[in-house]
Amino acid sequence: MQRSRKVLSWIAGIVLALVVVLLIVAATFDWNRMKPFIGDKVSQAIGRPFAINGELTVDWQRDRSGGGPGSWLPWPEFTARDISIANPEWAAQPRFAHLDALRFRLSLLPLLAHRIDVPTLQLVRPTADLERDKSGRASWDFAPPENAAPSAWKLQLGTIGFDQGLLTLDDAARRAKLKLVVEPLQAAIPYDQIVARQSSDAREQAGKTVGAAAEKAIAGSDAKSARIGQATASTTYQFGWTAEGSYQGSPLTGKGRTGAALALQDTTTPFPLQADVHIGDSHIALVGTLTDPLHLGALDVRLWLSGSSMAKLYPITGITLPDTPPYATEGHLKAELRRSGSHYSYQDFRGRVGGSDLAGNLVFVTGGKRPKLSGDVHSKLLQFADLAPLIGADSNTEKTQRGDATPQPADKLLPVEPFRTDRWKAMDADVNFTGARIVRSAALPIDSPSTHLVLDNGALHLDPLSFGLAGGTVRSNITLDSNQAPMRGVLKLDARHLKLKQLFPTFEPMRTSFGEINGDAALDAQGNSIAALLGSANGELKLLMNDGAISKTLLETAGLNVGNIIIGKLFGDKTVRINCAATNMVARNGLFDMRLFVFDTDDAMIDVTGTVNLASEKLDLDVKPHTKGFRVFSLRSPLYVRGTLKNPNVGVQAGPLLARGAGAIALGVVAAPVAALLALVAPSHGDAGDNTCRTVLQQLRSSGKMMPAGKPAVKK
Repeated sequence: MQRSRKVLSWIAGIVLALVVVLLIVAATFDWNRMKPFIGDKVSQAIGRPFAINGELTVDWQRDRSGGGPGSWLPWPEFTARDISIANPEWAAQPRFAHLDALRFRLSLLPLLAHRIDVPTLQLVRPTADLERDKSGRASWDFAPPENAAPSAWKLQLGTIGFDQGLLTLDDAARRAKLKLVVEPLQAAIPYDQIVARQSSDAREQAGKTVGAAAEKAIAGSDAKSARIGQATASTTYQFGWTAEGSYQGSPLTGKGRTGAALALQDTTTPFPLQADVHIGDSHIALVGTLTDPLHLGALDVRLWLSGSSMAKLYPITGITLPDTPPYATEGHLKAELRRSGSHYSYQDFRGRVGGSDLAGNLVFVTGGKRPKLSGDVHSKLLQFADLAPLIGADSNTEKTQRGDATPQPADKLLPVEPFRTDRWKAMDADVNFTGARIVRSAALPIDSPSTHLVLDNGALHLDPLSFGLAGGTVRSNITLDSNQAPMRGVLKLDARHLKLKQLFPTFEPMRTSFGEINGDAALDAQGNSIAALLGSANGELKLLMNDGAISKTLLETAGLNVGNIIIGKLFGDKTVRINCAATNMVARNGLFDMRLFVFDTDDAMIDVTGTVNLASEKLDLDVKPHTKGFRVFSLRSPLYVRGTLKNPNVGVQAGPLLARGAGAIALGVVAAPVAALLALVAPSHGDAGDNTCRTVLQQLRSSGKMMPAGKPAVKK
């Protein structure tokens, strides 16, 4: 027993002596001899030349933050000075990064398993030159060459700290050049304080871009904003940064703040971020946290966007968005960023686009054949004028403001601005939109607009696009296929039971009307703008109105330029009761032929013949009034309509006056269009199944004549 104790004592003594010898050797060892070995192993691990050009020293310290027996042992903390990391051979700059010094703790036991385990890493005055070429090769992708044998050594980094630094970026793939300077703040700033400050600044910027209403519209609960991110009570901002340069040809300026240390392996430790960036006239601001930064894994921020047009976000984000008036939005962005595909969720966003409000939830996913945007958007109130940029119908001044280079010709009415079809194949989309009201003016509300927008491999479908109008419904299906050159467009539309007294609520003569408007449209066209599509259209238009009233002033208010001139020539500015108005037009290559266009009043029947050429926007119409008796002598002279849609020329035709009495139209000419229009006849309120248009159209079909009889009596 005594002998065993002596053996154990000798063994313990030898081990203690070896530890003492090792500590003495380690403390007195010239660690500069290890620089070639360390440089070689790190170079193998990162696939890039790595060198320690200055001194390498070591300081032995206990890890007081740890637990267990390891916290009682001293661990080496190395300081390497004048560190350089080379760029790949293809890069223009030879050096990827340089540090005045690099301080790091090294775990010794993992070295036995060929693993370089660095729990903490401190960068002293780092500088980096980042490059990406047009083919997508990036200097920050640390991977061994494809033809190199796999290294037996692996590098594992823990927490990275840094101080004042400089970063430059030359990205040919994204057309970006950037200079970013990082400096320590004078004192750490609490997370909640920066969240509140950025929220105030971003909302103020929204007010400058869109107006005071936008600042109010996007402002939400400050308490809710403060909970954005995965911050803890100890999360603080300790560094500030500024940036300047260019992106996609637009000037870029920015500023922001960050935390002091990145936890690369601990996916639960939040790294606070804040950014406020201007690219051209687009403003992007965010505040929140990043976790799992080694993989850019979990981004959780409050995001603000504003600018002159949403379309300008395409080169910045890669998301295809429409041309819009000035806008501003605020929402909660959560993202999981991966090389194989990322997932972005813009939750509970709200905003202002011109005079309209928008809100909803959107998801953007990459990694498939094409990125895809999906979600739901809704609005309480849309201003009709805010929809004009969608089809290029806004003014030239507004086009210039949102960056469009296609001015509308002064002599053209139909928008000539081309659709941005080159962007349609960049992504897919599946978005539902619903609204409460669209307002053109106080006198013309449109209720319940909704559409299901699908963008699939360059083909845009609005299926359906519908809304309520004046107590009735308008439903359409629109397809624009950019895979064909020129683009093909297909439109199918039906309007049912539009109440005239609701359509013109401020027009006194219409308040007692029981009349309705019904219509159908089916067009197939080719072209890359509204003007080109309508200028090549083939199809048919049908419209029927019964028991209404009309005047020059009313048509001026409605913006019907040609119509108000014709009515003014025929009736002056007095109000005229309309028993029935019916039109059936057939289009071929943009030439709309009036197969039938009549409107019947108590005094006369007006017959319009001729064509409207939407390719050239030229008018060639004859307006023939047929008086009923002797009450309206002036209506016995026919009119002509020439000129263009923008500048119509209406005059009195030379020749004899028309004969008095009910007018007659060639029976063979009107038979087919009358039959088509009869399908649109709908019972008027209280008519027990009949209305004036049915009587008028049946007279036309049977005899080709408009009879002097007035409209049928309304049954009470």
